[in-house]
Amino acid sequence: MSKLFNNISDADKKMLTKIYWRSFAVFAGPCGAAYRQAPGFTMSIMPALERYYPEQEKRAEAMQRHMTPYNITQNVGTFAMGLAASMEHENAVHYGDYDPSSIVSIKTALMGPLSGIGDSIYWGIVRCIAAGVGIGFAASGSILGPILFLVIYNLPGMLGRYYLTFLGFSMGENFITKAYESGMITILTKCAGIIGLMMVGFMISSNVSLSLALTMPVSGAEPIAVQPYLDSLLMGVLPLSLTMLCYWALKKKMNQNTLLFVVLGIGFVLGLLGIC
Repeated sequence: MSKLFNNISDADKKMLTKIYWRSFAVFAGPCGAAYRQAPGFTMSIMPALERYYPEQEKRAEAMQRHMTPYNITQNVGTFAMGLAASMEHENAVHYGDYDPSSIVSIKTALMGPLSGIGDSIYWGIVRCIAAGVGIGFAASGSILGPILFLVIYNLPGMLGRYYLTFLGFSMGENFITKAYESGMITILTKCAGIIGLMMVGFMISSNVSLSLALTMPVSGAEPIAVQPYLDSLLMGVLPLSLTMLCYWALKKKMNQNTLLFVVLGIGFVLGLLGIC
């Protein structure tokens, strides 16, 4: 760990320490399905953006870049913050010759792996150990129960946040430089886009539900439902169509809240008419 800190200048250490403390407020920003933790992430890395982009226009461009959906387990998410800060530094130094979309792509690609590791360690292991120790003391009426639970659960997370912030920044400079020289960054960006599309498809199929209740009357037989025939032609065509319509509306600058009420209103009307 000493080498990790030695490779970072004092000014960068101060900046990363600020990012570390700000990371505890990652949920302080407005979280929602559209952006998840993006406002909190952007607020956390503001020390880096303010340092590397003294020009307001470039800083605003970077802030807008980081307002894309982001969701990583908080205790390991600081690695992405440190890496993003390092990549923003590279973009500021080589502005115009650097692909800033790669910053978002790498951050997005890290969401799944880091969350899987973070959830397994902190939610599946550390929390259970902390709860077991705390409950043991609390069952006997000792005040140490809740105290030990909070210490055992939070201390590893606080240490992990701190070192991962520096690790992400330290790895970022060398990793990104070598990745660009070898062409790996282009491959990673493309793979991140593919993974993103796969995740969008999975979210559509699992979270968007739309089916027709219409039936076709048949003389002397039971009515034939229309939905099974649509499924046989293309499974999930209605949820996909609804999602694409919403995406088109958002691209046309329709307000998210307005779109939400429009979808709710149309669904209510179609439900009353017995269509869906």
